[in-house]
Amino acid sequence: MEIWYGAEQVPAALRDPDGPGSIVTVGVFDGVHRGHQAILGRVVERARREAGTDGRRPRAIALTFDPHPAVVHRPETRLPMITSLADRLESLAATGLDAVLVVHYTLAFAEQGPEEFVRDWLEDLLGARAIVVGDDVRFGRGNCGDANTLRQIGQVDGIDVEIVADVVAPSGRRWSSTWVRELLEAGDMRGAAAVLGHVHRLRGTVIRGHRRGREFGFPTANLDAATAGVVPPDGVYAGWLVRSPEAGVVGGVATGEERLPAAISIGTNPTFDDVPDRTVEAHVLGRADLNLYGEVVVIELVERLRPMLAFDGLEPLLVQMRQDVRDIAAVLGVPEPEPIRPEDVTAL
Repeated sequence: MEIWYGAEQVPAALRDPDGPGSIVTVGVFDGVHRGHQAILGRVVERARREAGTDGRRPRAIALTFDPHPAVVHRPETRLPMITSLADRLESLAATGLDAVLVVHYTLAFAEQGPEEFVRDWLEDLLGARAIVVGDDVRFGRGNCGDANTLRQIGQVDGIDVEIVADVVAPSGRRWSSTWVRELLEAGDMRGAAAVLGHVHRLRGTVIRGHRRGREFGFPTANLDAATAGVVPPDGVYAGWLVRSPEAGVVGGVATGEERLPAAISIGTNPTFDDVPDRTVEAHVLGRADLNLYGEVVVIELVERLRPMLAFDGLEPLLVQMRQDVRDIAAVLGVPEPEPIRPEDVTAL
């Protein structure tokens, strides 16, 4: 999938009036949940089906925004993105899109009227032959444009407009980013995964922590919770630490994405009084040799096992940590690892 960061990166060939053009959708797509996937899937389906007599087909394209418009219009609003931009793009690529245009959202950009936005960005820039959106679409100055506005513009300009009706869960509730945030705030990782269609992910650079875990036989990779994305409540979670293909290289050849079972701790660690800020720490089960400092990793959160607890001393904490490892191995369906001796830890 191609990624264009700004209008200047969009290929001029898309604007060829004799070319196949594109099938376009537009939205923030925060989390790329099941509702988004229904719309994006329709874009891809149409692009693959509507090939011309010359065999060329339109390109399936999504226009998305960064940062979130709500944060730009209401800076005081606390609205962390469900996923980082990198993870959003990765999830968009998984739908089969040909390209994504990332538009830097500003107040000046928001001043465009509905007709100006559709004609300048979707028709003229992206060569839209058809536009596919959900029935809750809003666009243009003050969000004054809606599905009916888009239909009217399409009729005048000869652009096919397809409005996808709300896609709802078996419970009858509409799939939405708001629902995902509610579940994440409650620590319901399996519920969030059901709405997202995939497990919730945090992404960040591994930073140096207090290095206390390695002294106990539980070395951890530490992420700054403030920069990781939507971080669920404090507690201990079962999940996976995912390294990028670039991280696994043998003989100059990428070995592919590496997914490692992990015990994940989120919070300030109340047993000790020297961790004032929330952190995300991942202990890879059975591994004492991982040197991850400076590496960008993904943390996948599968299930919350328990809240963060304060223990009366080190030994009760270690007993609980060993039990956590056993429980997490069972949740993830992996063998229970042998305990790691502190003297065997070679991670920096």
